[in-house]
Amino acid sequence: MIRVVRPGLETTVQDAGRPGLRAYGVPVGGAADARSLRIANVLVGNPPDAPALEITLKGPELVFEQAAVVALVGADLGARLNGLPMPMWRPVAVAPSAALSFAGAAGPGARVYLAVAGGLAVPKVLGGFGTYVRGRFGGFGGRPLAAGDRLPVGRPSAEAEAFASTAAAVFRNSAEPAWTVPWSATVYSSFWRPVDEPVLRVMMGPEAQWFTEESLRAFVQERFRVSPASDRMGCRLEGPVLRLAEPREMASTAVMFGTIQVPPNGRPVLLSADCQTTGGYPRIAQVISADWPVVGQLRPGDVVRFEPVTAEEAETALFEEERALRELEAGVRLRWRQGCEPIPIGRRPM
Repeated sequence: MIRVVRPGLETTVQDAGRPGLRAYGVPVGGAADARSLRIANVLVGNPPDAPALEITLKGPELVFEQAAVVALVGADLGARLNGLPMPMWRPVAVAPSAALSFAGAAGPGARVYLAVAGGLAVPKVLGGFGTYVRGRFGGFGGRPLAAGDRLPVGRPSAEAEAFASTAAAVFRNSAEPAWTVPWSATVYSSFWRPVDEPVLRVMMGPEAQWFTEESLRAFVQERFRVSPASDRMGCRLEGPVLRLAEPREMASTAVMFGTIQVPPNGRPVLLSADCQTTGGYPRIAQVISADWPVVGQLRPGDVVRFEPVTAEEAETALFEEERALRELEAGVRLRWRQGCEPIPIGRRPM
């Protein structure tokens, strides 16, 4: 069990989402940064879509009531185990009663993912484990975590269990709160860390031709700032006002993660993980799927730019992304098979 002492700003159980239900009005949802979720799960021997915790901006305080193997991937929110800095991008064996807390953001990015070997044992709802807060279903009671919650953990993989057993033998003769391994996934994936002023690659949308030439130039040449009025449903963007060439109306039509709509006020809205399934505003562009994890790491005040690409370039980016992820997964599996001798978290080679 994992006990929640303080819940943080918004900590929810998320997985890879609920594809295939949009025709019924059910958003795909799932992790806002599915790439970080996938890497965190791989590091602890889970299936890549296993349910984990999505921690946003201000992290929770958690107590592990039993030994566990965990991994943190995503934004650096200043994670600490019993006051010691917790390493990210690598598996960590946590002693019983160890307390995990977060000091606050130490760099760009909004979300970090905490995967636990065995996954979080929450019920499957409509084919997925993730929390959809607006619908009040999935995850842990269909809501963000609250103080006093206790999260059950599933059965870990054989490799993670072996590492936990080795670490447990060390725990009995040590005051260390956690032990880790002498390798890191950043060897493979350092370029996936959140960055300042990201450039989001887009394909121009079906209604792009409705906008004035001046607005289209501004969209691809100017910067936009993420408004505080943003959440998992979408990011409101502040910057150049985008105008239609003439008044137009349209029936509601399909939208998805990464769709950029422009309401009548001319301020674009970049849809995110929990976005609705249809919308009635012109779609000026669509962020390519390889860059959705970047969208999931945006926070209020961040500045973004948009770069148009072709369908072929978008497809190539997705293939390259998947190839890199599979290479990462193969490298981590090889490391697990070679065995992992635990070392204290305060003494870890890079």
